Amino acid sequence: MNALIPQRDLPRQLLAALSGGFALFIGIVLVWTIGYQLAYAGRIFPGVSVAGVDLSGLSPGEAAVKLSQTLSYPNTGKLLFRDGERVWVASPAELGMVFDPTASANAAYEHGRKGGMFTALSRQISARGLGADVAPVVIFDQRVAYAYLQNLAVQVDQPLAEAVLRLEGTNVISEPGRVGRSLNLDATLIYLGSQLQSFRDGEVPLVIQETTPRLLDVNAQADLARTMLSQPFTVTLPNTGSNDPGPWTFDVNVLVNMLAFNMIDSGGVPQLQVGLDANALRKSLSDLKVLVDRTPKEPRFVFDESRGQIEPISDSSVGRVMDVEASIAAINGALQRGEHSVNLVVAEQQPAVTDQANGAELGIIQLVASQTTYFYGSSEARIQNIVTAASQYHGLLVAPGQTFSMGSVLGDVSLENGYAEALIIYGGRTIKGVGGGVCQVSTTLFRTVFFAGFPVVERYSHAYRVPYYEMDASGHVDTQFAGMDATVYVPLVDFKFTNDTPYWMLMETYVDVGARTLTWKIYSTSDGRSVTWETTGPQNTLPAPEPVLEENPDMRVNEIKQVDYAAEGADVNVTRTVWRNGQIYFTDQFQTHYEPWAAVCQYGPGTEDPKKLAKKSELCAGSS
Repeated sequence: MNALIPQRDLPRQLLAALSGGFALFIGIVLVWTIGYQLAYAGRIFPGVSVAGVDLSGLSPGEAAVKLSQTLSYPNTGKLLFRDGERVWVASPAELGMVFDPTASANAAYEHGRKGGMFTALSRQISARGLGADVAPVVIFDQRVAYAYLQNLAVQVDQPLAEAVLRLEGTNVISEPGRVGRSLNLDATLIYLGSQLQSFRDGEVPLVIQETTPRLLDVNAQADLARTMLSQPFTVTLPNTGSNDPGPWTFDVNVLVNMLAFNMIDSGGVPQLQVGLDANALRKSLSDLKVLVDRTPKEPRFVFDESRGQIEPISDSSVGRVMDVEASIAAINGALQRGEHSVNLVVAEQQPAVTDQANGAELGIIQLVASQTTYFYGSSEARIQNIVTAASQYHGLLVAPGQTFSMGSVLGDVSLENGYAEALIIYGGRTIKGVGGGVCQVSTTLFRTVFFAGFPVVERYSHAYRVPYYEMDASGHVDTQFAGMDATVYVPLVDFKFTNDTPYWMLMETYVDVGARTLTWKIYSTSDGRSVTWETTGPQNTLPAPEPVLEENPDMRVNEIKQVDYAAEGADVNVTRTVWRNGQIYFTDQFQTHYEPWAAVCQYGPGTEDPKKLAKKSELCAGSS
């Protein structure tokens, strides 16, 4: 009978069996490994190849010979580069590739011999069963490849070109744009190196970077430009009347000189815009604006005192103002639509008052001020100028709160506007000039405004005392009127006052040539104001200088005439107090300084004793 193994000894026996089996396995592996290593000592393990060439069992030297005889890829291989329909083919050697068979054989020999025991064993077993293809060792001279690719770049690259639109005379010339192309040498080298490493023929991608121009095609813009230049362009005023200016036509040659091509951003997309140059168009329209613009014409009235009503004596008219910038946009808009005419953009300006207004609506219901000045002894030319200037203000309206400027209404004092040459004060002398006597009108308005109690904004006195402005009804000089004159010399010197009431004001001027009087009337609504005033009269008086005798080459011998008259200098201070409803409304002062003025006589060349001649002729008093 077999003896039974005690149960407590079973684990010990199993462990001993396992240990023995493992030791046996290790022993077998060691014996096989050592035997395998000894069997292939100095030879390449089975299953190892380089670039598909089996080198099993060969020594490194034998493998190097076999590789050099078998692998001719560097010289016989073909690599293709393609750009559209153009193709270039080169051998790896032309691209800088050199194959090293010795290094490749050594790499194959080392396969399965590096790493730890188990790693090496694993690679040996894998190579024997599945095969192991070792990468060939090649030398890649990138300088050679770079030079080859640079030659390709010369053929591949092309500069970017924008589309061109230009004018040759009246002809519109267009040229298409071109996409820019550039061979990326570095990126292409990476693909080339990878293909060379494979030891196979193949196509190497050319990495080409393209740059798109902002404009490729401008044919549409060229067609539009041709349409714009196909015939003249006309601008007109909207709602034209028989007396309105225009139309105005820009002929083709003018349009050519003004045509412009501008790059604009249209929703983030660059676009070429064809139109007339804004600056050139602005200049042309600014010239037209002088003809187009007109201020609204306010009506003129007179006050019928018998009825207490105003009556129109001239009609009102609507004004207009050209909007230059809007007109530029309208012209270019029409051209871009293929049109050849357009209305200018004009805004109408209505007059503040129409000729249908009545006095009650405007607050013109009564006479609130009237003053009269006298011009006895005036020449016909001076009287003509007084009549001409005074007529400019007859029937005028002044709005509530408006500061009225005499100069803005007077305009150009010239012979063409009805004025004559008379004596004026200019450059420290009394000389003959156009408009002498206009200051009779400004002095009369000043006094009317002064005694009506309206604020005076700007007033200038004459350089010296003028007898005309101190005359009373009898024709004598009344010194209380010294310092009560005002001069106007457009555009340097003006007289201004403010209508500080809530009512419109109507001014009327009346010249009585026979009586040598000028009367200025103001109609409005009285707000209860009145005026008190005081004057110092002429103070700090200075006698006139000695008369001046001067030769005039245009006069005859022993001929003499007086061209300026003596006046003593003085200072005058006038104080005005304006009352309203028993309370002081405001107070102001008008300070005037008059220079002493010498009498001046002129005589002809060859006159022996001009002083004696002046005394005999009773000219330039004081000459002796």
